[in-house]
Amino acid sequence: MNEDLKKLTGKNKNDYETAAKNLVNLPDVELFKELVENDGFLFDFVKQNTAQRIENAVNETNYKNLLKFLKYYSPSYEDAIINSLVRYSDEDVTDTMLEKLENGTDEEKIYASKYFSYVHDPLSFEYLKKYAYSDNEFLSHNCASALAACNDREAYFEAIEKLKSNDDFEKLAAVKFLTAYGEKDAVNEILCAMKNSAMSENIAGEIPYLVSIFELLDKNYTDGLIVLNNIINGLGEIFPLSTVFDYELFDVFERLIHNFNDSQGAVVILNAKEKFEILTENDEYLFDEDKETKNEVQDIKRLLNGVNKKDLEKYVNLELNENSPFVYTALDFATDVMAVKELLKSNSQTLILKTAEVLKSLNSFDETAKTVALLKVTDINIKAIIRAL
Repeated sequence: MNEDLKKLTGKNKNDYETAAKNLVNLPDVELFKELVENDGFLFDFVKQNTAQRIENAVNETNYKNLLKFLKYYSPSYEDAIINSLVRYSDEDVTDTMLEKLENGTDEEKIYASKYFSYVHDPLSFEYLKKYAYSDNEFLSHNCASALAACNDREAYFEAIEKLKSNDDFEKLAAVKFLTAYGEKDAVNEILCAMKNSAMSENIAGEIPYLVSIFELLDKNYTDGLIVLNNIINGLGEIFPLSTVFDYELFDVFERLIHNFNDSQGAVVILNAKEKFEILTENDEYLFDEDKETKNEVQDIKRLLNGVNKKDLEKYVNLELNENSPFVYTALDFATDVMAVKELLKSNSQTLILKTAEVLKSLNSFDETAKTVALLKVTDINIKAIIRAL
């Protein structure tokens, strides 16, 4: 870290005010580049302070110098740059940002799309729609947010239609668009897409950025639990553990534990207990996490460990039916062989396979059970797996 960067991010007021003014007035593009490259090494509060220092250094004579920084993107300094450009925006800046949105690098397009969430230039709409499904999540998110700010309902309804796609990746892209768009009325359609997708965990992880798990539980308890259960399944695999804060999982579990008296809640809490045991017993999950995340995960584990597992397990059989949205989770905790065997009569071939695997783990997949399973299954791949059990 060079001396100028130390001053810019340091504690000495004279040093950081001078460094911030020099950064913007020159403009010192190399220093800004280094600042962005050090994103991962600076504490959040340092980055927040630095962003404010940069914004404070901008005035009506030097604001256009910020355009030189657009090739280096960081979410930490995005607001400081865009707020300043918007504050002094004129036709020249808007034309430049439009050109960046059309022909710039991804980094420049991200900044430009954010700019047009404040400056509603109709000429930007075409490009905002074009990049709203970009593989770059910062760009797609900013474009969707900008279209929402411009009240572009056509883009919204196009995303709603994409939720009905047979392509799970297209479904997930539509969910991410709608989450960034911020329209809560889309929640029911998103929930429907989640329930009919092989990427249900991925979709579930987006939903709390639109409506909280608390809101979901209050509106439809079962749907809220389905979202929560999918998030539990994806923790550490699909979602980084730091998302326990985003999803407010400690508070959610605390509420569930204090209020549950039903089989659905019991099965979800059982799933959470097992998941947090796995997350904390294996260093590979927590090794790269910061101290706050590690502490929160341990706190959640202690909270869940306060619930007697046997008190939860007595509810499991109530979810061992093919119409339960928690049947697959319940099977992971099932010990009643006769109740499990009933699921071999299911109309779902994937459920029959899961049931056969559970019976095998319980040393109860005898020839009679195998015959019953094979009679119901027509998929040759599932048949082969069952025969091999």
